[in-house]
Amino acid sequence: MSEVMEAGTSGKRLLPWLVAVAFFMESLDTTILNTAVPAIAGALKVAPLSMKAVLSSYTLSLAVFIPISGWMADRFGTRRVFASAIGLFTLGSFLCGISSDIHVLVACRVLQGCGGAMMVPVGRLTMVRTFARSELIRAMSFVAIPALIGPMLGPIAGGLIVGYFHWRVIFFVNLPIGLAGLCLVYLHLPDYREKSAPLDTIGFILFGSGIALLSYVLEVFGEHTLSLREILGLLAVSILLLAGYGLHAAKTAFPLLSLSLFRIRTFRAAVNGSFFTRLGLGGIPFILPLLYQVGLGFTPIQSGLLMTPQAIAAMSLKLTMPKILARVGYRGVLISNTLILGLMIILFATIGVHTPVWLIVIQTFCFGFFTSLQYTSMNTLVYADVSEEETSSTSTIASTTQQMAISFGVATASLATAFFVPDRFHSSPPEMIRGIHQAFLVLGGLTIFSTLIFSDLQSGDGDNVSQHKVSHHTE
Repeated sequence: MSEVMEAGTSGKRLLPWLVAVAFFMESLDTTILNTAVPAIAGALKVAPLSMKAVLSSYTLSLAVFIPISGWMADRFGTRRVFASAIGLFTLGSFLCGISSDIHVLVACRVLQGCGGAMMVPVGRLTMVRTFARSELIRAMSFVAIPALIGPMLGPIAGGLIVGYFHWRVIFFVNLPIGLAGLCLVYLHLPDYREKSAPLDTIGFILFGSGIALLSYVLEVFGEHTLSLREILGLLAVSILLLAGYGLHAAKTAFPLLSLSLFRIRTFRAAVNGSFFTRLGLGGIPFILPLLYQVGLGFTPIQSGLLMTPQAIAAMSLKLTMPKILARVGYRGVLISNTLILGLMIILFATIGVHTPVWLIVIQTFCFGFFTSLQYTSMNTLVYADVSEEETSSTSTIASTTQQMAISFGVATASLATAFFVPDRFHSSPPEMIRGIHQAFLVLGGLTIFSTLIFSDLQSGDGDNVSQHKVSHHTE
């Protein structure tokens, strides 16, 4: 009780800021390297294609280590684990910045991913245990802002740093932020600790290796580094490992991820709906810059600036989102909003060489608002009907699913574009525009399809979080 009281004063005020900074560091790092790949490859004297390992190793590390974050928070306390996560991430950033060999750089990116894997779910778990459910939407809305703008600022920041400074600065920018975060964590972060079950080591090996292998298959799919037979073989092995985890989790007393949570309707709809929605949404930050630069001939900086209205909308309209949820409820918001998002992605297929910039800005701004509303709704609904003891496992499953869906979304967008472009290595701008337009139709259709999952919700679901009933009775 004393820790909740402590969290109710200075710690409660600063907690969203602490978690938001950690989210920003983690999300920025997923995209900031993309524009710097040629410069880093030249400095390390390797082919640019070899740099894919540097990009994918971070994502793989996140996917593998997120599942044990909840157990670690329960076992060692949220403050110690969150501080260790920031410390690992900061140390990994420093080591990446001084690396002079690609293999060392890949290993340091794995270390960075270990820290990032702990930061997001443990930060989210601390928020859930600190704020009452009626306050959770507003707090999580604030924390979600940096997670939205980080991937959008990444390409611009990477391009500017390489253009005006040195590629190593990309990693060094995390150092002062990480050190400041460490001090604030020890001073203000509430320390929650639960009685922890034994670590499910077999489950961790089965699930971690299955997810890592599946991520790797998606990374190399569509390239000529592996034959189709080899890719299908690896895919079959990854499915067998994940199926083996499912059988193991059903029999063991303390599974790594409690799949029994999927019996809860709100949890099932939020996690499954989030996964399929992000398959469509996750690829947009990847192919929109491709449309702007390769198709329409904009510079990387101009392309980056055209992405900023999405971030501005997400930030400026966050305060209205709790009111929308309170008035409409989760079922109404998620069904209608997912449909709108799908149609807006399809609408991106109308952007061509004659489209005025002001119209692109308006489309991107609207897309940013509805995307932010979607993420806030899905991220808070997942906790609506779970008990206090289940919040750790809930946070872990939600974070793992989110990370995998974003990776799969980029892969889906890439594959869809490559399928419709006749020759992606020597295609003309009109052919590239046509191919990306077709990809938008596929991604929009995927997003619209996910409304079927949210239709499983009932009108009163999540009212204890959104205060929908309270709002209704007071009108």
